[in-house]
Amino acid sequence: MITLIPRQSASTGWQVATPVMAVLATMIAGGLLFAMLGHDPVAAIRTIFWDPLFGPAAGYSRPQLLIKAAPLILIASGLAIGFRAGIWNIGAEGQYIIGGITGAAVALALYPLEAWWLFPPMVAAGLAGGWAWGMIPAMLRNWFGASEILVSLMLVYVAQRIAAWMAFGPMRNPQGMGFPGSRNLQQYPSAANPELIAGTGAHWGVVAAAAAVLATWFLMSRHIRGFHIRAAGTAPRAARFAGVRPQTLVAFCLGLSGALAGAAGLFEVAGPAGQITDKLGVGYGFTAIIVAFLGRLHPVGILLAGLLLALTYIGGELAQLTMSLPAATVQVFQGMLLFFLLGFDVLTRYQIRRRRTA
Repeated sequence: MITLIPRQSASTGWQVATPVMAVLATMIAGGLLFAMLGHDPVAAIRTIFWDPLFGPAAGYSRPQLLIKAAPLILIASGLAIGFRAGIWNIGAEGQYIIGGITGAAVALALYPLEAWWLFPPMVAAGLAGGWAWGMIPAMLRNWFGASEILVSLMLVYVAQRIAAWMAFGPMRNPQGMGFPGSRNLQQYPSAANPELIAGTGAHWGVVAAAAAVLATWFLMSRHIRGFHIRAAGTAPRAARFAGVRPQTLVAFCLGLSGALAGAAGLFEVAGPAGQITDKLGVGYGFTAIIVAFLGRLHPVGILLAGLLLALTYIGGELAQLTMSLPAATVQVFQGMLLFFLLGFDVLTRYQIRRRRTA
């Protein structure tokens, strides 16, 4: 009989090994799924994980890797800080949407102003919008003890309705012949977020993601606030005796993660997405949760996990075009990846022992 024995401390070796094992298990399970659907499993896995980097269309796919990874890394960096403190922001998708709306609102309010200084206020508005949306569950938790998980998640659907209202109403392009959606910010040079280096996919969102990784590392390893976050996550009662104020920490973590998600929304609206539409949310806020856990809530791990999840996005789209795989391929892969990660994570906290029956 197999039994689980709790470890005195989490195994560092298994913490490193389990994400790799989860990726391999996802490939195997995904291959079996493709085989049941009547597709060549080896070809499908190669199309998703190999062809975007080294296949015939790699010249187009490689720049897309940074474009897709930047918002995931930026959002996951903020989420990981809260998760380390035991504060669960599940509504980053809503903060992403609101940040995109508030940032775009600055540009559209000043249209057709041509000024080099327009983009920084847009970024500030995106940060502020995401921060404000993240502070709603923070205040409700601090004042009334409401669950930040439920509140932040429900606010995602509110944000989606606000985006639809903006696309059909206040922000609708007056020259769009009645179609929903704002003006295309990519065609508004002062408000656009183009590639900084041609052919790389790197825009200001990529720079912000890299800065977020460095800032998260500094905060968690070199700043007193990082000590408070780690203490609150591992020993909440002891953290109080160390001077940690729970309400302040809740506001800080939810506000910061909301601000980074809002900035990601602004960079996406001003760049690849181009405009406010009723389909503004594309799931980056939810996928970033997988990125945070796959990266072990560590900045370097989040960077690598963000690139991996971006690869599944691009590879899934490529598989749809070349192999006619279902459109839900990416979501299935991401779901299986989280499933296997949580399953293998048991090994970091428990030892498996075989107990002899009487």
